[in-house]
Amino acid sequence: MKSAPDAVEIAPGTHWIGALDPGLREFDIILKTANGTTYNSYCVRGSSGVAIIDTVKLSHAGEFFARLEQVARYDEISTIVLNHLEPDHSGALPELMRRAPQAKLYISTKAQLMLKALVKDTELDYTVVQTGDTVDLGERTLHFFSTPFLHWPDTQCTLVEEQGILFSGDVFGCHFCDARLFNDQVGDFRFSFEYYYQHIMRPFREHVLEALELLEPLALKLIAPAHGPILRDVPQSYVQRYRQLASPLLANEVGADNKSLLVFYISSYGNTARMAQAVAEGAETVSGVRVSLYDLQAMGDLPFVDLIEEADGIAFGSPTINGDAVKPVWDLLSSLVAIKVRDKLGAAFGSYGWSGEAINMIEDRLRGLKLRVPIKGVRARLIPTDEELGKCHDLGKQLAQHLTGTVDRRVISMSELLASSHV
Repeated sequence: MKSAPDAVEIAPGTHWIGALDPGLREFDIILKTANGTTYNSYCVRGSSGVAIIDTVKLSHAGEFFARLEQVARYDEISTIVLNHLEPDHSGALPELMRRAPQAKLYISTKAQLMLKALVKDTELDYTVVQTGDTVDLGERTLHFFSTPFLHWPDTQCTLVEEQGILFSGDVFGCHFCDARLFNDQVGDFRFSFEYYYQHIMRPFREHVLEALELLEPLALKLIAPAHGPILRDVPQSYVQRYRQLASPLLANEVGADNKSLLVFYISSYGNTARMAQAVAEGAETVSGVRVSLYDLQAMGDLPFVDLIEEADGIAFGSPTINGDAVKPVWDLLSSLVAIKVRDKLGAAFGSYGWSGEAINMIEDRLRGLKLRVPIKGVRARLIPTDEELGKCHDLGKQLAQHLTGTVDRRVISMSELLASSHV
């Protein structure tokens, strides 16, 4: 394997000056990094100025400055761009601005408060930019594109139009360290690219699609992300892959006018399973709703997360064991932080032996995830009676009616509200 490189020219007058972190095995707690990562920074030379695009994590500032000094003097630096202000991109910024005090700092509108929070005890002069703004370096023009929430509110991308280079920040990046740097030379990083998207970008799918509207029309010759390989071989294929990953697929099967309701359950003795069947049957009585029933005991949570991401409503059935919902239900609920579930409909039901806390606990978690829970869950002690199965049937029907906008509106008295809050 190639040793750590010096500054690397990625296009005439444009160099990679970042840092390698091959030993990193966990990033921001939530990501495993089997191949480490890179903190990519770039130097762009124009005829009248030099720009630095992003810096590196503070612990790797020495590598960054050593490579920078190979391609530019500090008194030549006229421009510093931070596409994203997380510490792994902004760690060396205070020292860089101390060494190049004449340089102007460019950040997005939403980066201002973050800059003050991240770079404390230092007064920094900066200029705010947004989509359409430019900086002229002389024969090299930086064009800014606002791409908020990919994956922080402050993120942006920067294009060198004359060279077709997109400095994309975290977009199109991944945690994969290989000193050969370029996507046509490094090892197979497809898993890391997909893994990074799923854990970093997927919760912001709508924002990904908005950003693609800006970036897809660009004539890109090279994508230079903040982490991972530099994409010089067929860079548009990575843009297209983002489009595929972010595009909903369920509408192709159920139709744009139909709604999808998923009913998940796990059952010790078949009682919660019978309740789940009744919920599904009740929902199926409402036209325009496609109902799917899944036993959580049979599979892990990952394929179900994919389904939930595109569903309109979700119902969870769990027995109460030791005063709690069972682990597979919690595992699936905890996985939902990786996708957008706000404003989906949620519900809970289940059989219990003694106390029946699981239903309220699931409902609380659904509300915590910002789902709407318009219908009180159904509980049945041990074997559900015909009356209790009827309530499950009604629960499913009402959920489907809420999904289709056909629910009967009724006036709820204050006494009902007070009573429900004490259950």
